[in-house]
Amino acid sequence: MPVPTHVFDPPFNIVRSSHVVLDVVDLKKSRAFYETTVGLHVEDADNSVVYLRGSEEHQHHSLVLRKAPTAACNRLGFKVGNEGDLDKAAAFFSGNGIQYKFAEAPFQGRTLQFTDPFGFQIELYATMDKRPHLLRRYDLYKGCHPQRIDHFNVFAAEVQDTMDFYARLGFRLTEYAEEDGPNGRIAAAWLHRKGNVHDLAITNGKGPRLHHFCYWVPTAMNVLHLCDVMASSGYLKNLERGPGRHGISNAFFLYVRDPDGHRLELYTSDYFTMDHDHEPLRWSLNDPRRQTLWGAPAPRSWFEEGSPFPAVEVREPAFVARVTVAD
Repeated sequence: MPVPTHVFDPPFNIVRSSHVVLDVVDLKKSRAFYETTVGLHVEDADNSVVYLRGSEEHQHHSLVLRKAPTAACNRLGFKVGNEGDLDKAAAFFSGNGIQYKFAEAPFQGRTLQFTDPFGFQIELYATMDKRPHLLRRYDLYKGCHPQRIDHFNVFAAEVQDTMDFYARLGFRLTEYAEEDGPNGRIAAAWLHRKGNVHDLAITNGKGPRLHHFCYWVPTAMNVLHLCDVMASSGYLKNLERGPGRHGISNAFFLYVRDPDGHRLELYTSDYFTMDHDHEPLRWSLNDPRRQTLWGAPAPRSWFEEGSPFPAVEVREPAFVARVTVAD
């Protein structure tokens, strides 16, 4: 299937992935997991919502937990360059038949919310309240010392079309997984805005659903430390995959599940992709190093389970990719 052409003059300027809003059933339990076990910092909280961030982040929040009757991914957030980009985005959506609205979002400036053509619920903003830098407040570090949010990965029923849409918005392809043969289809794509491997990854599967969101940690030892913390604090069964090293992105990783089943990745050691002539790296679906450089396949839950978006119908994928699944 065709690899998209890089677009250097998109209709508006998305800077990076910014925050995720999760609906959770037990707010107290979810807060304890992310604050004490993972190690995010709580900035504001009440009986219905908790706002958290990493130690490197000046922004007020990168994770929002909302108390709700059922667990879901409420929204994915991206930061744009300036206020004018919000107006440019609104004009683009209006001209392309995409539903959008300006909405009030606590601690954020003017916020534009939209549902993309594939059902993913997104919000854009240019300004957010600032908080003191905590990078050197080692006395506050807990868990695996998460520094900053890095990316989102979504299940998409139409991978090619979804990839093409976000490429049109200026997302640039860094790596992709493709079937072999002359008519091979792209089964997954990694796209960036901020200059590392990805801000958004698109994975073939029942969608739209959130596959995972990810925080950057300082070293591989932080990933290993979280394994020890979770194994000794009642979360042994929440360790889903890893630790290991991806072939794709070269990153050292761990995947865990929170109390509601939302999937979180802890991640370090990917690479720079900012050069305008950076060429995407192709992976064969048959290459065992793709999932994990050391050859270990992912569990079945990895391919089947994800977080839906509220009131959005989940569709079967356009095709079923043949992948290796751990026994």
